[in-house]
Amino acid sequence: MSKHTKNALGESLKKLLLKKPLNKITVTEIVEDCGVNRMTFYYHFHDIFDLLEWVCLKDAEREIEEQRSSSSWEEALLQIFAKVLNNKAFVTNIYQSVSKDYLEQYIYRVSEAIFIRIIEERDLDSSLNNKDKKIIASYYKHAFLGILLNWIEDDMQDDPKEIIEKLSILAKGDLANAIAQFKNR
Repeated sequence: MSKHTKNALGESLKKLLLKKPLNKITVTEIVEDCGVNRMTFYYHFHDIFDLLEWVCLKDAEREIEEQRSSSSWEEALLQIFAKVLNNKAFVTNIYQSVSKDYLEQYIYRVSEAIFIRIIEERDLDSSLNNKDKKIIASYYKHAFLGILLNWIEDDMQDDPKEIIEKLSILAKGDLANAIAQFKNR
């Protein structure tokens, strides 16, 4: 029952975020939408930010699992752009609130998992240690996050396919080169 209640609270928050920014949402609105009382909310979460963090972590875990089926990093990142665009009101209302850090952490988790998977696929002899994999993935996830956040700030105007094509040109050979350089040091 506890997991069901947490999921229901999360869905209520998501529904409200489609209508207004996070800083305009109250616990009262969440519990009224969910059909529970305030004590139930506070039994599971400290505050709305705690609920938002939980929602973002759960969504990130689900997204990481879904991305495992992507055949390339370009396809995986394009799926992230598509998910953001399909949830434009939700993302914009989080991004424009004081809690955009949660959105950034969500994107960090998902993009790092994508880049780690790609690195492991290209490291056929498994000679890279986990620390080196994380450094390479961190470099690429920060670059991706910056581009994605700029796109969100620009009201998601540019075509994600064009952005990914340009990223692909920038990264062509660089990821493979980075892996080779780490192996040869």
